[in-house]
Amino acid sequence: MATIKDVARAANVSTASVSRVLAGHPSASDEMRERVLAVVRDLGFHPNAVARSMRTTGTKTVGLVVSDLLNPFFTELARAVEDTARRTGYSVIVGNADEDPAQQDHYIRILLERQVDGLIVVPTVETSPLLKEAAERGHHVVLVDRPAADVDAPIVLADGAAAIDELVDHLVRTGRRDLAIVTGPDHAGTSRERLVAFRDALVRHGLPLGEDRIWHGNFRADSGREAFADLLGSAKVPDAVLVANGPMALGALQLLAERSGSPAIPDDLALAVFDDMPWFSLLRPTLTAIEQPTARLGERAMQMLLALIGGEAVPDERLACRLVLRESTNPRRSE
Repeated sequence: MATIKDVARAANVSTASVSRVLAGHPSASDEMRERVLAVVRDLGFHPNAVARSMRTTGTKTVGLVVSDLLNPFFTELARAVEDTARRTGYSVIVGNADEDPAQQDHYIRILLERQVDGLIVVPTVETSPLLKEAAERGHHVVLVDRPAADVDAPIVLADGAAAIDELVDHLVRTGRRDLAIVTGPDHAGTSRERLVAFRDALVRHGLPLGEDRIWHGNFRADSGREAFADLLGSAKVPDAVLVANGPMALGALQLLAERSGSPAIPDDLALAVFDDMPWFSLLRPTLTAIEQPTARLGERAMQMLLALIGGEAVPDERLACRLVLRESTNPRRSE
């Protein structure tokens, strides 16, 4: 079955131009309209329900689907998207996927039916037939924070590799040699990226990262608590741990506070987390964190979507993270 990309290629125009012709947008010239419609007839291209969501006039609304609104990272991200949209005369409809691919597709379907001008999506998984189809049919889609390998859409995400390198350098300099990680689910691209960056940083120091030093959670507090319970019950407790997101770190901290005889931080165990939260600096000891440019991610995602709506080509973007060293990774007082 012909796709909008096939039509664009045969007509020698962009997919955005095909979308404007099919939507009857006045910016499409008569010559372009005739050429595109001729190719549509020749190829037998039939827009489906996704394509029918394209409008003759814009609604000045966009859809935002995030993975988990209980996670402060996504709350801040949504606020930045909304603030940026409002300044440009757009409204935002937010859907919470709750880390559930079916829930994600439910919201994408509803948003398309409501004829939003575009979608910003934090993918729960890297494969989404509905999101892929929406992008292929010319609907304006921007991905944020997590990649989706089968979706042809621009993405803006945080690049934490350099900050993880810096963290591992610091831990090694302070005498830590047995490092571990509590990572997220395998199906989340950010989870795998953080694990790969952590392993690569250890390799540069000649340190192994065995499977017995990798604990998997689901990016939520209860899984961080469970992972740390297992970690503390291991035959040999590591001397440094990176937790791959804020909510899992909170679960781990709750367990440490409740369990008598827990390792002392940082003397027995250095603790760091990927993703900073305002109250991490209020804890005792304060918590070392890798700060993501969360507000900037939301702002850029909306700006990229507006560029797509305007017919511009939009490249991917990676924004650097920053390591914030605090007391939880200080050198041991005995050293």
